[in-house]
Amino acid sequence: MEGSFAGLAHGFDVALAWHNLIWCFVGVVVGNMVGVLPGMGVLSTISILLPLTFSMQPVAALLMLSGIYYGAQYGGAICSILLNLPCHPPHAVTCLDGYPMTKQGRGGVALGITMLAAIIGAAFGIGQMMVLAPYIASIAFKFGPQEICALMLLGLLAGSTLAKGSPIKGISMTLFGILLSLAGTDINTGNERFTFGYAELSDGFELVAISLGLFGIAEFLKSVNSVSLAGVKNVRLGFRDLRPSRADLRQGLPPILRGTVIGSLCSLIPGTGPTIASFIAYAMEKKISRTPERFGYGAIEGVASPEASTHSAVQGDFIPTMSLGIPGDAVMALLLGALMIHGIQPGPRLIIEQPDIFWGLIASFWIGNIILVVLNVPLIGIWVKLLMVPYRYLYPTALFFVCIGVFATRNEMFDVAATLGFGAFGYLLLQLGFEPAPILLGFVLGPRLEENFRRALLLSRGSMETFIDRPISAVFIGISVLLLAAQVYAAVRKMRAPVKLPEEAFD
Repeated sequence: MEGSFAGLAHGFDVALAWHNLIWCFVGVVVGNMVGVLPGMGVLSTISILLPLTFSMQPVAALLMLSGIYYGAQYGGAICSILLNLPCHPPHAVTCLDGYPMTKQGRGGVALGITMLAAIIGAAFGIGQMMVLAPYIASIAFKFGPQEICALMLLGLLAGSTLAKGSPIKGISMTLFGILLSLAGTDINTGNERFTFGYAELSDGFELVAISLGLFGIAEFLKSVNSVSLAGVKNVRLGFRDLRPSRADLRQGLPPILRGTVIGSLCSLIPGTGPTIASFIAYAMEKKISRTPERFGYGAIEGVASPEASTHSAVQGDFIPTMSLGIPGDAVMALLLGALMIHGIQPGPRLIIEQPDIFWGLIASFWIGNIILVVLNVPLIGIWVKLLMVPYRYLYPTALFFVCIGVFATRNEMFDVAATLGFGAFGYLLLQLGFEPAPILLGFVLGPRLEENFRRALLLSRGSMETFIDRPISAVFIGISVLLLAAQVYAAVRKMRAPVKLPEEAFD
C-alpha cells in the first residue's frame, strides 16, 4: 500500500501540471456532452479526436481520451432521467425508474442519487486499480512470450464471446479484425503481405481509418433517419432540488454499495463492460427487493444500483487494459491503440516503465470525477438545450472533421477512401445483426498475438507444448477452453429448448 500512495503522489504531480489538467478538463466536458447527445457515441467521438492526439504528449492524450470515456457516463444519466433518452447504452436501464421519478417531480432527487452513486462507484473503481497495481507489477517479470500470447488469446475470446449478440458472430468479427491486422510488412521477414499491389498498404491499415469508419460513418448512416428532437422546452433544477432526503439516502445507499461491487467484479472480466454490469445490478436489486412491483414506477434502487455499477465498471475497465494489455471493450481497445501509436506498449511492465502514464491516469480519475460533479449542476440546462439542435447540422459537421482527421494521419486520400469503405461495411454489419466492436479488438491485439506466438515457437524450437508447460500460460489457456466450452454448451442447450408457440396459433 505504501508503494500505491507514493505512486499516487507522483501521479498528482503529473496530472496537476497545467497542460495535463487542461486536457483532462477538455476530455470530461466533451465526454459529458457526448453522453447527452443521442447517436454521438464515445467510440465515434474518440475516433474523431484520435488524430488530434498525434501532436500531443502521451500523458495529455490519454488523460483527454479517458476523460471522454468516463465523462460520458454523467451526461448519459442526465438524459435518461430527465428526458427518457438512453443516449448511452449503460443508462438504458436507468430510464426504467429514472424517468418515472422525473414525472413524479423527483427528477432532481434521482440526479442527486446518481451523482452520489457516481462518486462512490468511481472511487471504489479507482481504489481497486491502486490496490491491484503493485501486485500486477510484482509479476511483470514472470510474463514471457508464452504467457503474453495466452493472455492475448483469452482477451480475444472473452471480448468476442461475451459481446452482445451471437458468440459465433463475435468470433467471426474478431477473426476478421486479426486478418486486417496482418496486412502490411512482416516485421520478422520484411516481406509485404496482403497488400494486393497497393503501396499504401505496406504499413497496414490505419487504426484511425478503421475506427472512424466502423463507429463514426456507420453510426451516422444508422442514425441519420431515426434520431428525433427531444420534446423538452426547459429543464431547470437548482442545487436544492438535487439534495436527497435522509429517507432517500437510507433507501439508496445499500443499492449503491451492491452496485459498486457488481461493477468492479464485471470490470475484471474482459468483454463485459458497464452495460452488462448495469443490467446485472438492476436485475439483482429487483430480485432481492421485498417489493419488486415498485420497479419501473420510480423505485430509487432502480437508479442507484445501475449507476453505481456503471461508474465502478468504467473505472475498473482500465485495470486489464493498462496492466495486462487486454482491452475490456471496444473503447478500451481504441485507447490501447492510441498508446501504441505513441510508441507505448501496455502490459504488466507499464507500471514500472511508464509511471507517469499509469499513476498520472489514476490521479486524473480523481480530478476528473470531481470536476464532473461540480460542473453537472450548471450544465444540465445547457445539455438539454443542446438536444434541440437539429442533427442535420451536427452530423455533417462531424463527418467533415472525420475526413480531415483521417487525411491528417498520413496525408493520403487512400485512408479517406478506406474510412468510407469501412463505414459502408460497418453499416452493413449493423443491419445484419453483427457487432463491429470485436473487429477493433482483433485488429489491436492481433499483431501482439502473432508476434509473441512466433517468438514462443522460436524459443521452444517449434513445440506447441511450451504453452502448457508454463503454469501461467496453462491457466490462461485453460480459462479460454472453459469459456469456449461454456458458449458451446449454452448454444446446444438453446437449440434443444422447446419452441413456445404463441397462443393465437391455436385459436
